[in-house]
Amino acid sequence: MQISIRWLGHASFQINGSDRTIYTDPYGGQYEDKADLILVSHSHADHCDASKVDLVRKDVTVVIAPADCAPKIGRSVKSLKPGEKTSVGSIAVEAVQAYNYKRFRSPGVPYHPKGFGVGYLSTIGDKTIYHAGDTDFIPEMKGLKGVYLALLPSGGTYTMDNPEAAEAALAIKPRYVIPMHRWHTNPEEFKKIVEGRSADIKVVLLKPGETFEIT
Repeated sequence: MQISIRWLGHASFQINGSDRTIYTDPYGGQYEDKADLILVSHSHADHCDASKVDLVRKDVTVVIAPADCAPKIGRSVKSLKPGEKTSVGSIAVEAVQAYNYKRFRSPGVPYHPKGFGVGYLSTIGDKTIYHAGDTDFIPEMKGLKGVYLALLPSGGTYTMDNPEAAEAALAIKPRYVIPMHRWHTNPEEFKKIVEGRSADIKVVLLKPGETFEIT
């Protein structure tokens, strides 16, 4: 089965596979195709843009998002807590932990506290795609198994930076990894660390609008 992943910018991706169109964290980029499934990691404006959701949403589109996204989106959403699973057609979706434990907006107040947002494991055919959401390199990542493609934030400030995202990739051991939420960090640094320490992980660097295909 062929799966295409188009980076729209920031943490936004369009994923096509199994005759379904999935959008993650709709915010940046150009949106053309209607969605069968929308995955929102948390309610911050740069991950949950109601105008983009409205643009691609059909009557039958399934939106999976934390409950506090519903007032922004204006319609009902399905919420999954870490460890909970659901299916949309032939696509299996599981929510996983995503949070900060070392990045704070003020002393003791993390940008993304535990329980605020999630990441997602989406399985299409025999391929599992991990969208990490906004997160530090958390212990739960070491327990992820069978990830084929990991989409990892690497911008620092609010999430992992390049060295931490590289450590996460090495712990998760995906076949491919794409850095996202990059801000002003150099993705070549991430690529150099990961591929310098593992011959089994391929780092794919996309520009906004570019597509990566896996079979």
